[in-house]
Amino acid sequence: MDKTSCYAKLFPAGRQNVLLPNSGVGLSLDGSAMKLDRIDIKILYQLQKNGRITNVELAELVSLSPSPCLMRVKKLQAEGYIEGYSAQINIGKLGQVLTVFTEITLKNHRQIDFARFLAAIRKVDQLLECHLVSGGYDYMLKFVTAGIGEYQTIMENLTDMDIGIDKYFSFVVLKSPIVKAHMPLTSLFPV
Repeated sequence: MDKTSCYAKLFPAGRQNVLLPNSGVGLSLDGSAMKLDRIDIKILYQLQKNGRITNVELAELVSLSPSPCLMRVKKLQAEGYIEGYSAQINIGKLGQVLTVFTEITLKNHRQIDFARFLAAIRKVDQLLECHLVSGGYDYMLKFVTAGIGEYQTIMENLTDMDIGIDKYFSFVVLKSPIVKAHMPLTSLFPV
């Protein structure tokens, strides 16, 4: 079984809705299509940039009056396109941290191997992202730790747990000149 089909079996119900690129169509888990228009995409784009924007300001940016804008936002929330709101923390103001990208290759590629690995790494608080990828390794992980010692302890613990890690490669981030917190929705999903 290839990595992609294992991923699909492990995460069959990841998000409530999936937006198909370049179509403006979202699919619900039950398979019913939900049509998003240009204004819905603009609303999502603006909200991901500023979740604290007032409804009046948002309505103005998307060329709607406040009442229909609020109705659309509530619909997008109800349909699962908006999963929540959060604050973006400037971690550099809190102190020094270490960001590490880690390539992981598993020993075996059965569904149970992927499941065992994912169950273990989900418990690691310092893990921010985990991506199943194509290419010469299986997963790309992103860790943020207090330092190299903490990162190395995490990796030693993971390899000692016998969760199927064959090998891993670490890439320490020296500088992050570009970090965006929002997706280019209006260009990804032109409607």
